[in-house]
Amino acid sequence: MEIVIVRDAAEAGRVAALKIASVVERKPEAVLGLATGSSPTGIYASLAARVQAGELDFSRASGFALDEYVGIPLEHPESYASVIRRDVVEPLGMDPDRVRVPDGRADDIEAAAVEYDEAIAAAGGIDIQILGIGANGHIGFNEPTSSFASRTRIKTLAPQTRADNARFFDDPSQVPTHCMTQGLGTILDAHEVVLVAVGSSKASAVAGMVEGPLSAMCPGSALQLHQHATIVVDEEAAALLTLADYYRYTYANKPAWQRFEH
Repeated sequence: MEIVIVRDAAEAGRVAALKIASVVERKPEAVLGLATGSSPTGIYASLAARVQAGELDFSRASGFALDEYVGIPLEHPESYASVIRRDVVEPLGMDPDRVRVPDGRADDIEAAAVEYDEAIAAAGGIDIQILGIGANGHIGFNEPTSSFASRTRIKTLAPQTRADNARFFDDPSQVPTHCMTQGLGTILDAHEVVLVAVGSSKASAVAGMVEGPLSAMCPGSALQLHQHATIVVDEEAAALLTLADYYRYTYANKPAWQRFEH
């Protein structure tokens, strides 16, 4: 992992966006793994600003959403199909026909999950996967005890995850109980990963992900197995990292040919 510690949430979004922009500039037809939730909002806002300024073009890029609720109507404002369209596709000027979301409304969820992984593979794999991390260490909706080899599948959301997501709904009871998510194995297949975590509520999960043992109890720790994962955290989320000073030193002394900021 490359650990990048920044001042605050705004800076985290800007730095992570630079990483994604470097991939799209190098490969305009890049395949993006698109996360939802609060963590990546700063990323998308920063990328959208560059698109509006004419500095970046996503028209040839394609995308696969990380997850979707099961059973929620497609037109519901909090379905991830709606969120991805509203917060990603439209602001970034992406072709909606090139962006897929897991079909949480399929009659045969298991078959739809297998087909989703097959579609990712047929697209050449995901060039850069955007991630956040939950307070319990989940990435995607891979809750604790998820297999590191898991593929796209249906999962039962943990009560804490449902409680955390209740803020997006009119009533906590409206939060779906099940989801369809890319598995940890699917995520690890991405060529690159960029994860953003901000705030003190994520500090324990970040420490477990970066410095803790490989453990299904902290699904994010699976990223220790990834050969090219960039973890961008603000000072509050980095508060429990034992080697925080070393990560700052490493980033400050990064060779010019390895840098993605410009």
